[in-house]
Amino acid sequence: MKLTVVPTPVGNLEDITMRALKVLKEASFILAEDTRTTSNLLRHFEIENQLVSYHKFNEHHVVENVVKRILSGQDAALVSDAGTPAISDPGYLVVRHCIDAGIEVQCLPGATAFVPALVDSGLPNDQFTFIGFLPHKKGKQTAMQELATLTRTFILYESPFRLVKTLESLAEVLGADRRASVSREISKMFEDTQRGTLAELIEHFTETPPKGEIVMVVEGKKAEKKKKNRYEEEQEEE
Repeated sequence: MKLTVVPTPVGNLEDITMRALKVLKEASFILAEDTRTTSNLLRHFEIENQLVSYHKFNEHHVVENVVKRILSGQDAALVSDAGTPAISDPGYLVVRHCIDAGIEVQCLPGATAFVPALVDSGLPNDQFTFIGFLPHKKGKQTAMQELATLTRTFILYESPFRLVKTLESLAEVLGADRRASVSREISKMFEDTQRGTLAELIEHFTETPPKGEIVMVVEGKKAEKKKKNRYEEEQEEE
């Protein structure tokens, strides 16, 4: 009895691993964010298995039954529409409940959109903060002020319909000269990454409205230079 969290491709279906396909094929049932999307994936790889709808609107109602089925001796696989479940997608709740029930939980390595976007950005990536989606209304301004304090590169997910507005909000709070990148349609045919200052990105996407899934990577606040004391200044002069 086990729950396996299975990352699925964010674009190119060839990005899925052999191990992920084996788990999906052998699981007693598959928890899917959208059964239609997952059905297309399974059909492509000629996998026939039972799908159980599991998304943010029903997870509180189905999680107990999922735990019972696994405790009865069944193995479950958890997928989202794309990428790694529980990363800005449903998954946390069932993982937590399974752990609390003493069920083995294992997450396979695999696709997630923010890693290639971070590397492609050219911004420092030795340390970074993953934010995900910002609040749409309530709490958004507070979240923006918190971003202004970050000294590490940070990563945001955004809808193409809100991208320009979010870039403008960031420019207002962080400064229009802050460096950033916007990656679209990662691992898909029209994959694209635009790099520049927030001002340059605002201009670009105002002229060329974006389409597709979007990952934003933003430079952190530069550390303030420490003011030298009198002794340090005298040592430099010598």
